Amino acid sequence: MKRKALIIIDVQNDFCPQGALPVPDGDKIIPIINNITKKFFKVVATQDWHPKNHISFASTHNKNVGETIKFKGHTQFLWPDHCVEGSYGAEFHKDLNLNDVDLIIRKGTNPNVDSYSAFLENDKKTQTGLHYYLKGLGIKEVYICGLALDYCVYFSACDAKKFGFKTYVVLDATKGVDVPKGNIEKTLSHMKSLGIKIITHEKI
Repeated sequence: MKRKALIIIDVQNDFCPQGALPVPDGDKIIPIINNITKKFFKVVATQDWHPKNHISFASTHNKNVGETIKFKGHTQFLWPDHCVEGSYGAEFHKDLNLNDVDLIIRKGTNPNVDSYSAFLENDKKTQTGLHYYLKGLGIKEVYICGLALDYCVYFSACDAKKFGFKTYVVLDATKGVDVPKGNIEKTLSHMKSLGIKIITHEKI
C-alpha cells in the first residue's frame, strides 16, 4: 500500500460561517473531509494560532482590513483579527472529526511573521518541520484539503511540491475566499502549471 498523507488546512471556527474571517460555505466541506480520513496512512491538521498583536491583523497597525504594509521587504496583507490563540475562533469546527488526526501543526505563532503554508512560514525560510515528519515516515504523496483554497491550501500545495511530494488538492473538500476577485482561478491555474493534481474526493 502506498503511504499517503492527508493534510487538513485550518478548518477552524473563524474561517467558517459566523467566524471573524469566514470562507463562503466553509463548513460544507467538513462531511467530505470526515469521509476520506480513513483512506490515509497519516492525517495532519493545521491550526492558525496567532498572538493578539499579530502582524497580519489590521488592528495591530490601526489600519483597515484589506490594506497592505511593508515589513522587512515583504508586503503584508492585513486581515481582521482571527484565530487568536486560545480563542473560540481558533478552535477546530465542532463537526470536524479529529479521531483520525495523527499530528496537529499550529502556524502563525510568531507575531512578526504570517504563515499560510503548512510547510513554511511566509518568510519562506522558517520551516514547520512537516516535511521531515512526512519523509521520515516514507510518505511520498500528499492530499491537501481545507480552508482557504486560494491562500493556505494553495501555499501548502506549492510548498509540498517544492519539497518533492507528489501533490493533490481535493477540490470538493476545499473552499476559497476569492480575494482579490479572480484569485481562485489564478491560484488553481498556477498549481496546475506546477504539476499539482486537482481532483475530487471520489478519485482518492
